[in-house]
Amino acid sequence: MQTKQLKKLYLEFFKEKQHKIINSSSLIPEHDPTVLFTTAGMHPLVPFLMGQPHPQGNRLVDVQKCIRTGDIDAVGDPSHLTFFEMLGNWSLGDYFKKEAIDWSYEFLTKILKFNPDDLSVTVFKGDKDAPKDTESAEKWKSLGIPEERIYYLPKEDNWWGPAGKTGPCGPCTEMFIDTKIKPCSKDCRPGCGCGKYFEVWNDVFMEYNKVAEGQFEKLKQKNVDTGMGLERTAAMLQGKKTVYDIEIFTPIIEKIKELSQIQNPNQEQELSIRIITDHVRASTFILGDNLGITPSNLDQGYILRRFIRRSIRHGKSLGIEKEFLSELAKIVIKLHKEDYKELDRNKDFIITELKKEDEKFRKTLEKGLHKFERMSQNKKISGTEAFLLFQSYGFPLEMTEELAKETNIKVDKEGFEKEFKKHQELSRVGAEKRFKGGLGDHSEETTKLHTATHLLNQALRVVLKKPDIFQRGSNITPERLRFDFNFDRKLEKDELKKVEDWVNGIIKEELEVKREELTVEEAKKRGAQGVFEHKYGDKVFVYTIGGKSIEICGGPHIKNTKELGHFRIKKEQSSAAGVRRIKAVLE
Repeated sequence: MQTKQLKKLYLEFFKEKQHKIINSSSLIPEHDPTVLFTTAGMHPLVPFLMGQPHPQGNRLVDVQKCIRTGDIDAVGDPSHLTFFEMLGNWSLGDYFKKEAIDWSYEFLTKILKFNPDDLSVTVFKGDKDAPKDTESAEKWKSLGIPEERIYYLPKEDNWWGPAGKTGPCGPCTEMFIDTKIKPCSKDCRPGCGCGKYFEVWNDVFMEYNKVAEGQFEKLKQKNVDTGMGLERTAAMLQGKKTVYDIEIFTPIIEKIKELSQIQNPNQEQELSIRIITDHVRASTFILGDNLGITPSNLDQGYILRRFIRRSIRHGKSLGIEKEFLSELAKIVIKLHKEDYKELDRNKDFIITELKKEDEKFRKTLEKGLHKFERMSQNKKISGTEAFLLFQSYGFPLEMTEELAKETNIKVDKEGFEKEFKKHQELSRVGAEKRFKGGLGDHSEETTKLHTATHLLNQALRVVLKKPDIFQRGSNITPERLRFDFNFDRKLEKDELKKVEDWVNGIIKEELEVKREELTVEEAKKRGAQGVFEHKYGDKVFVYTIGGKSIEICGGPHIKNTKELGHFRIKKEQSSAAGVRRIKAVLE
């Protein structure tokens, strides 16, 4: 069964169970500074899992594009990818464990025809934060799964979320297909990673909210969040040993083999081919996203740069010396443009950025080689020097070691690891300081700033006399708002002052903030702004502030502009080509 058919069957199955189909959200989380990318289908739905009503109701289903950077070092094994598609269905305070498990079992065994004898499951074993999930275990037993194929596992295995530092989370039950290969040991069990048990589905029972202090509180409503990895499930259905053997990867892999002139790769070459395949998909989807991320040394741009440069390095190891990622990206676009029309729409941008980054990196690579030659005159490479080559010139340790071996000198690997750990710790601390708030944060400060972005958006259109200005990204913490918008030059001081004055004028008017539920067509007829309307489905929430601002939005809002206080712009700068960024606060 091909991936296209699997998607269709999944959506139709849950549509029959009274779920509304919603579209995939952006890979760049809207208003959420706690994570860089959308990591799961539930991520864009956090406000609704917290209790805010969804315009499509309380049963939803979709296919969400996701990126998980935590899996980057595992890419190339039988099941791990950084970019993947997630099939998901949700209950927002409606059904719970019984129905979720019933339907998971029905879809796997009746629709997809997996043999029930090949199915093993895991459930949460319980700890100080939540009890042992005997209810799920008993439900599985009632469906015919014997006790010996039901495993109680701890939080690191059977607890999902939150997507960021805080937010909805809870125990889960995971489903695995036995691939019939020889177990790695007598202790082999689902989740061990050797390939015998292939995870295909995860039902998360979200009844907790993790708060900033680390405690787990009960949510107002019990939710179900399920996730089925499209590529993994397709691999099992097609009888493949790895996700890289399914039909959406084959054309990319064949092109890499053609470019490298390697038809029968050895183990090391096979790993390089898989890493390039995964990373070019991830890069194409990030570049093709409507929010226009480009390679940089910060946040999403840094991850994108890492994907591209890592691909180029692995391409060189296969003997590919010319720019080749743009050719692979064209294949990715062709394979996915029907489901993700933004890829075709942004095709020129994707190709141009890949070529530009390739040119930049190859120049850096040359400089790095010269730097290595100077370092190697001491007949050894210290840990600090190896880390400098890694951080400043993009040399992985393996590449430095390979170069050193050719000239018969040693590399201080242990010293490199120490420097790398120190760097990771600094990055982690910096990230913890920076990433507060998030979609699950409905604090008074965040709610006010969320409403203030609507006024800022409208103020820019009014002051700059550009009705086609729209949001290109938003990041809100309790301390400040960050708003990206399409504009091709720096704003003058007097323009920024006029924008501030316009917003503060509306605040002083004490206007009501009114929410309505409308169809997308009705919202558009009313003149509602909204780049993200596609993710909500047929019906959307529209927020009107007096007669001054009207926007499609799913976030939390205040009742009246008088609650906002004084609005002040702190900074205006470039974010990307043709995109400006404003940081502002409420005082």
